[in-house]
Amino acid sequence: IMVSKEGHCLTDPLFRARSQGLPVDVVGVVGNHETLRDVAEFYGVPFHHIPVTKETKEAAEAELLGLVDSLNVELVVLARYMQILSPALCERLHGGVINIHHSFLPSFKGARPYAQAHERGVKLIGATAHYVTADLDEGPIIEQDVTRAGHEDSVSVLQAKGQDVERRVLAQAVRWHTEHRVLLNGHRTVVFA
Repeated sequence: IMVSKEGHCLTDPLFRARSQGLPVDVVGVVGNHETLRDVAEFYGVPFHHIPVTKETKEAAEAELLGLVDSLNVELVVLARYMQILSPALCERLHGGVINIHHSFLPSFKGARPYAQAHERGVKLIGATAHYVTADLDEGPIIEQDVTRAGHEDSVSVLQAKGQDVERRVLAQAVRWHTEHRVLLNGHRTVVFA
C-alpha cells in the first residue's frame, strides 16, 4: 500500500484485512512522507519511507520496484498516494496497481476539490477505483459509488462523506481484484461481481 499524508484509505484495508476477511496479505506500506508510519506499525506492517522529489523520482521508483520484486507483491494499492507514477513504472506494473480518487475529476481538478464542489453546490459525492495507466486517472474503472450531498453540508462534511465513499470503493475494488473477478478489456474492465 502506497500513501502520502491522508490515512483513511490506509487504515481501512489494514483493518479489513485483519478483521473482516479482505483476502490480502499486506506485506508493506510505502510512504513518500513519514506521516503514516505509526499507522503501519500499529498493524504490524513494515513501513518503507521512499521520499520523492523531481530529482529523485527515478531512484525512488527503482527502490519501489526492488521492494515489489523482493516481497513478491502481486498488487500495489495507491491509498491517496499523491505522486504521479512514471509511464515506465505504469507499464512494468500494468494491471497490478489500483488507485482511488474522488469522482469529481475532471470537474474539480487541482487543489481543494471539496471546496470547489461546495462552491458549485454538488448533490452527489463519489469515488472511483481504477487500474493505473500512464494516462493520469484514465485507467480502466473497477468500481464507483456515490452518496448524497446537501446544501447544508460544509466543506468538511463533504470531505468526510467523500472519504467514506473512497474507503468503500477501494475495498471493493481490491476484493474483486484479489478474488480474480476483474478482467482487463482494453480501456475497460469486466467485473464479475
